[in-house]
Amino acid sequence: MSATPAVLVTGAGRGIGRATAVRLARHGWHVHAGVRSDAAAASLRAESDAITPVELDVTVPEHVEALVDAIPERLDALVNNVGIAVPGPVETLDRAAMHRQLDVNLVGPLAVTRAVLPHLRRAQGRIVFLSSVNGLVSFPFTGLYNASKFAVEAVADCLRVELGPFGVQVALIEPGVVDTDPWHEMDAVVDAVEAALPAELRDLYAGHLAGERQLVERIRRGAIPPETVARAVERALTRRRARARSVVGRDARLMLVMRAVLPARRMDALWTRELGLGPGRAPRAAEAPQERTEVVM
Repeated sequence: MSATPAVLVTGAGRGIGRATAVRLARHGWHVHAGVRSDAAAASLRAESDAITPVELDVTVPEHVEALVDAIPERLDALVNNVGIAVPGPVETLDRAAMHRQLDVNLVGPLAVTRAVLPHLRRAQGRIVFLSSVNGLVSFPFTGLYNASKFAVEAVADCLRVELGPFGVQVALIEPGVVDTDPWHEMDAVVDAVEAALPAELRDLYAGHLAGERQLVERIRRGAIPPETVARAVERALTRRRARARSVVGRDARLMLVMRAVLPARRMDALWTRELGLGPGRAPRAAEAPQERTEVVM
């Protein structure tokens, strides 16, 4: 690496991305911080002179194309952190929601990766993908988010082999629940999901939504601070050989153990019990809502 290694962190305006940008800047990195607002840019500049905000919405091709000029010097690492969650029962998610979820969490990060890969190849640098335990275990009500993170896991595994001969290492960080704004806002998100449902689906999924509210309250009690994830990212960037996967958080590790030892039907029963649901009922056909609520991670 160069004397002052440089890294691009996407989704650095808040949460894990911001914590990662600040931590790396304080530990000797020059950080190009991808943000979508002037307020986020100003806040990061105030944190450290080693942070250079870059306007970056990964779904805007012009922003991605401009990265080559915005980052003219050597780039040693890329942290693909940006992500959103489009929640709701899978039955209710329309085509626009599907495209939005995958565009932000998968297609956009891959476009960024392609744009800066020549820099990383020259530096024999590293790529870190912020995945999730949801990329290994599907949770109810986050079907599209689960799908996007499973896909991130797949492409990271592929890139690790494809780029290895060039000296570029690829790592996955898989946190559990993290104490960021989305989890603080989750009650309102569930309310919004319920309000957007047609009346017949709202009645059909009333028990699921009530159980989800209770489950959210229990889950977020064990949320880890974003700084814990930022430390894991730093380790992935600085250890001699990056681990393919790093699971972060006691809840994430426990979920993986349960998935490993329980058959699928037992996992299904576990979720049913956690959500307080009885035997399933056959769904009635209905039009899906045209607008979805999304959670920016």
